[in-house]
Order: sequence, then C-alpha cells, then structure tokens
Amino acid sequence: MLLSSSSELKINPWILMAAYCLLVGPFVLNFHMHYPDEIYYRDAAIKMLQNGDYLTTYLGSGELRFKKPILTYWAVLAGFKLFGIHEFGSRIFFLLAGAGTVGLTFLLSKTLFKDKKIAGLSALIMTANPVLILSSGRSIPDVLLVLTMTLSAVGFAGLLRDGEKAHSKFIWAMYVGLALAFEVKGLPAAALGVLGILVLLLNPWKRVSWKKLLHLPALILSIAIALFWFVAMWKIHGPTYLDSFLEDQVGIRVASRFLLILQNGLLALLLLLVMFIPWILLIISNLRQTIKKTWKENPQFFLFAIVWGLAILGMGALTSKFYERYLLPVAPVLAVWIAWIGVEGGLFERIKSIKITIALFLLLILILTGFSLWINFGEAGNFWLRLQAGIGVIFLIYAIYTGLKTPEKLPKVISYTFLIIFFLLSSITYHISLPHQGTQAASLIQAENIREPIAFYGNLHAGSKIRMSLGPDYELIDLPKSKWQAEATKYQFIILEDRWLEEMDLTAYELKTASRNWDSKAIPNLLSQIHRAEFEELLQANSKKYYLLEKK
Repeated sequence: MLLSSSSELKINPWILMAAYCLLVGPFVLNFHMHYPDEIYYRDAAIKMLQNGDYLTTYLGSGELRFKKPILTYWAVLAGFKLFGIHEFGSRIFFLLAGAGTVGLTFLLSKTLFKDKKIAGLSALIMTANPVLILSSGRSIPDVLLVLTMTLSAVGFAGLLRDGEKAHSKFIWAMYVGLALAFEVKGLPAAALGVLGILVLLLNPWKRVSWKKLLHLPALILSIAIALFWFVAMWKIHGPTYLDSFLEDQVGIRVASRFLLILQNGLLALLLLLVMFIPWILLIISNLRQTIKKTWKENPQFFLFAIVWGLAILGMGALTSKFYERYLLPVAPVLAVWIAWIGVEGGLFERIKSIKITIALFLLLILILTGFSLWINFGEAGNFWLRLQAGIGVIFLIYAIYTGLKTPEKLPKVISYTFLIIFFLLSSITYHISLPHQGTQAASLIQAENIREPIAFYGNLHAGSKIRMSLGPDYELIDLPKSKWQAEATKYQFIILEDRWLEEMDLTAYELKTASRNWDSKAIPNLLSQIHRAEFEELLQANSKKYYLLEKK
C-alpha cells in the first residue's frame, strides 16, 4: 500500500511537546529512577538556598565542587524556587528541556528544508529517542546541553542555507546557543562550535566569511554569558578552582590507551545506531542512491551533520569511561539528517515495514499494559495507577485503528509508542521505588521535631533524597568514608544504612526505622508475591533500611 503523493505528515510541534511532557512526566518527575550524578546538582542547589550564595557549588559533605559550570545547578535551583523542594522541582526544567529539544529539532529541519514532512519526521525521531527521554528525567547537564546545542544548530542551519545573505538572527542563535552550552558542560560545546564554524568558513558551496561571523553585539554578549561564572569563581576562590574543572574536562576523562579508545569508539558507534532504531532500519533500502541524491541537493548540511557526528564519536572514544548520554548533543542534527534521507528515499512508501515495526512495539505495550493491570489490581493499586493502565489499552486500540484507516499517521504511532512505554513503566515502578528514603526519613525527623544538624552515612543517593525532602531548614551532613565512626560521635543524631549498624556501639543510642525500601536483589520475588496477604512481612524481611540513631 502506498501513500498518495499529496499525503503529508502533519505535525504540530507544540502538541508533540505537550504530549512529551504529559506522557514522560509521570515517569521522570518522581524517583522511579535515580541517576547517580544528580546528587551533585541537587545537594548544591539546597546549599545555595541555605547560604544565599548562588555562584559557589558544594557537595553534601560541605566540600567545594567546581567540575561543571553553573547552568545545571541553576536549573535545579530555579525548580526548587518556583515549585518547591522535591523531586518534581528538581527535574521539571530538565523535562521541559527535553520537550524543547523536540521543538527545536522541528525548527532546525524547517530552517533547512521546505518539505514539511521532513520537519515532522525529524521531530518524531527526536521524540522517540530513548536517550533524550531518559536524560529528561535526570537533573544533570546532558539534556540542557542538547537543548542549547540544538539552538546553536538552528543558527548554523540558517547560515548553511543562506550563506552571506543569512539573517543576523541565525548568528545570534549560533553564538548564544554555544555560550549557554559552554555554561552547561564546558569544553565539549566549544569543540563542536569550532568545528561548525570551520564548516561555515571552508565549505565551497555557500561559504560564510569571517566578516559575516564577526557580529560584535552577538559575540560580546555570548562571550560574557560563556565566561561570567568562570570569572566570578576566579575572583571569589582564586585560580585553583580551575584545577578541578580542567581535571574533569580533559584529565580523568581522556583515555590514553589505544585499545580503550578503539573500544569506546566502537561502543559509541553501536549506541549511536541503536539510539535511532527503528528509523535507521527503515531508511536502509536504496540508501546508496539516496545519499548521492541528498548530497547533491544540500552538500553543506550533509557535511555539517557528518562532521558533528564524527566529532561526537571521537569525543566519546577519547573518554576514559563512555556513557550513551555523551552522544546526545548532536542527536537532533542527526535526526534531521535521517529524516531527510528517509523522506527522499521513500520511507513513507514502505507501509508494510512500518506496520511490522509498530506490531513489535505494540506487543511490548501489550505486555506492559497487562503487567500494569495485574500489579495494580486490588489494594496494591490506586485510581491513577489503574488509569495509566487504561490509557495503555486505549492507545493499543488507537494504534490498531490508525494502522488500518490512516497509514500516513503510522510514524506518529511509532513515536507515541516510545512515550507510552515510559508512561506505563511509571505505574509499575511506583511499587518498587516509592515512597523513597527521603520522604520516609523526613516524616520521622519532622515528627520528632529534630532541629539539630544530622550526620548521614550510607548510600549518598539516599542521603541526597533525605536532604532534599528535609529542605534548607535542616542540615544533613555526609560523613567522610574514613574514620566515619569517630566523626559520627560528634552528632546527637545520625541516619545510618542498615549494613553499617554492626560497626557502631549501639548501646549508646536509641534506634528508630527511618525508611524502608525494596532490596534490589529481592525485587523479582517481591513482585511475584505482591498480592499475597503476607506481603508486608515479606517486604519487612527483604527491604533496605535506614535507621535514625539518637544518643541516649
């Protein structure tokens, strides 16, 4: 079955961004998952609220930390200020940044190409990017970096398209986007920016001159944005703060062994391909001919996409430890490139392949919906959790109907399937992850009316959750790893992970259970027993506990 030539993929980016927030939000705006590095930004933001210093960043132990620029810390701080000190507040601007990246991907494509189907497909590809979705629920720099780099890419796109005749707004977008990206992550943003500018200057098709790029108002403002925090830290703390920053940027992250570089490079390439499944599989047919066609049509953008793609692979290869999120900054550019090749190569004519792809994804939706209905049956669930499972059923009906009646909407179904997967997951992980250690421990501490500083020793992620749940009116201090027992005796109150109890002289303390969570090793067994009458006893025996210790 072929789509008629008049068929269009009609995408309203605002609706797509709203759907992204509504469907991903339940999963990312609570601690259904927790990424280790979040504690650095959350703890620092709470410390900022406590001491009123919005420039200097601290660890939960009170030590200074200068490894990343300030913008990510401010995103967490702004969420706390506007929405409250909780997980929603710590992550809301990162979810909005993910949605904003989808919208900017649409704008990027629309800047480059007149065909609306390319813009629509580009946005759908980015919406279905699992790394973007996961990063939208992590209060760490990556999703802010991709948002700001995509803003700069819109500027590069206008200059690649129009050359010397490009409107000044594209120069502003390019420079300001790069400046903000530098305040998010530092040198990686600068490296991509330099490579992009070289493409503008050296490509032979629509070369841009130095005179055109030397836009003083945009340059001056952008340099001020990029460097103001670094200058402030130099003035407040002296040049030694740069040691920590540079060590993180080019020291411990840069690999020196050939085999490690090769291993990381191959892993980065594999994950880059996986990131764009199923779209990358749908454009394979006639790929060589399509690449030749698109190269002739717009060689300057083709070159730009390849340069940025190779650059991110190179940067990933050179890290001492590679993470899939390192690929995210250039994902929107590559999404547009894939959508362009897909449209030009007749992707919309391969309805059978698209339907097979959707069938596989819908099978996963069916499994998740069934599991959600089962786990939320009876007293274990509540109205909202059951509603989520019900929406899963409605989506299945919609997807099947769409496939039969309106095949031009099938790419939408693929993207929305990714969002529904995470939407359904939150109705399952609710039982495993919530309530988290922070809300439980804070309830006990507030009930006991404790106002003194409290020491903490255990998993730092749990400590950060407790610190956030207590808010800036309380002082929770992480104990050092070495000689922590001696340090603990200086405090009237201690929160301690259960596995360290035997290393304390408990005769001097009164103990109360501060929190109880599922032990990860026992999750399969606990899930299978969730509807049994003796589940609470089983959970008590198979849970990770934190205790509040008070000196007698």
